[in-house]
Amino acid sequence: MQEPFAKGGYVPQPKTMRSATKPVDKAARALQLAVAAAQTAEDNRGQDIVVLDLRELTCIFDFFVIATGSSRRQIHAMSEEIDHKLEDELNDERMGIEGYAESRWILLDYGTVVIHLFDKETREYFALEEMWAEAPKIDWSPRQPVSVSDAS
Repeated sequence: MQEPFAKGGYVPQPKTMRSATKPVDKAARALQLAVAAAQTAEDNRGQDIVVLDLRELTCIFDFFVIATGSSRRQIHAMSEEIDHKLEDELNDERMGIEGYAESRWILLDYGTVVIHLFDKETREYFALEEMWAEAPKIDWSPRQPVSVSDAS
């Protein structure tokens, strides 16, 4: 196979070499990250864990994972363990984090998946599930395989 750069110049790859299944791969990868985040939150005693499928409602991201922690320390632990799982084990890269210092609402932005870790009062106040009520909930049942077709 020829290198993309030939004699110092860029040689574009023909369109026929691009994968026609890329959107499915992207959706499957986003779902994998969302389920892994939900399972990790559960492993760290997260409560009321919900995965919302937002693909039909917005083009900005694919899934929300929402979980509640009982203390600042627990919310920190969930955040750190989710980062470890998604970055170190699943080789993804977090794009941003908000709210870590205050720890009432930590937001982890993984691009296609946004993880919201709340304390109980803050979750009730912002009511993301109500705001995104049209989004289907994913039955991520702990340790059960979930496919993209299940999420549609």
